[in-house]
Amino acid sequence: MNVLVTGGAGFIGSNIADAYIAAGHSVIIVDDLSSGAIENVNPKAKFYELDIQSPDLETIFKDHKIQVINHHAAQMDVRRSVADPRYDASVNILGMLNTLEFGVRYGVKKVIFASTGGAIYGEQDYFPADEQHPLRPLSPYGITKLATEKYLFYYQAVHAIQHVILRYANVYGPRQNPHGEAGVVAIFASKMLEDQQPIINGDGKQTRDYVYVDDVVQANIRALSYASSDTFNIGTGRENDVNTVYTIIKKYTASRHAEKHGPAKIGEQLRSVIDHTKAKKILGWSPTVSLEEGLRRTVEFFIQKSKSQIKH
Repeated sequence: MNVLVTGGAGFIGSNIADAYIAAGHSVIIVDDLSSGAIENVNPKAKFYELDIQSPDLETIFKDHKIQVINHHAAQMDVRRSVADPRYDASVNILGMLNTLEFGVRYGVKKVIFASTGGAIYGEQDYFPADEQHPLRPLSPYGITKLATEKYLFYYQAVHAIQHVILRYANVYGPRQNPHGEAGVVAIFASKMLEDQQPIINGDGKQTRDYVYVDDVVQANIRALSYASSDTFNIGTGRENDVNTVYTIIKKYTASRHAEKHGPAKIGEQLRSVIDHTKAKKILGWSPTVSLEEGLRRTVEFFIQKSKSQIKH
């Protein structure tokens, strides 16, 4: 199968691209490298350094007979979306529409979309949130993800393009970018390994549903063979607070730095956790990697990466 992975040089997209290639699919990657990294790109993939808003994207559809779009390219920084909603919309809505319109023109049959299981629900009425929970995004980022979901329903109704929407919890793991605000695990791990003091926002009791990237990859593999259109939460259904994450990473990095707390971030969600029962029932997907094991593997990745950089 010919699969276009947008954002395929990024943290999640590159791991998915690797798995698709290992499964025997032809993978074409489009990434502008604004947050992705060239070293993440599988050498067996065809790679194009390109913005998804570019009209040159058409050439890729024309040349590769794309059957499936796995759409991970995004402006993913919630705080940047608040500071600059127009930029956020230009990437997350206009870039997506540019991609889908070429998909219509060149006969794409299916879209797998990386949505959000935290930002799209907003402050939750109940815990964990299932897919029927009210959708009340509190950031432009969450709004653009919801808008994309609605567009996908439109493209199915009008152009018969199927879609699988995966609403991710807080994904962490190898290749996560420690720069920016999105990846607290990567930020903590990289700072501790550099013998720096990480800062916990507020009291650290804010909870998230942390799902390991390999489990997310498995959801994308199952989505590829799923023969219908639907929306699935991809999370663990378990809440862990930031202080717990700090403690585990501190153990595996052998850091000497005790918890240090800074000011709370204004408007930060206090609790976020999603229910994956539907994904288990319909896709046969469940998370398999515990937080403890996932954080151990992630720290090991950063240790090996650091050693590699020293050698070079």
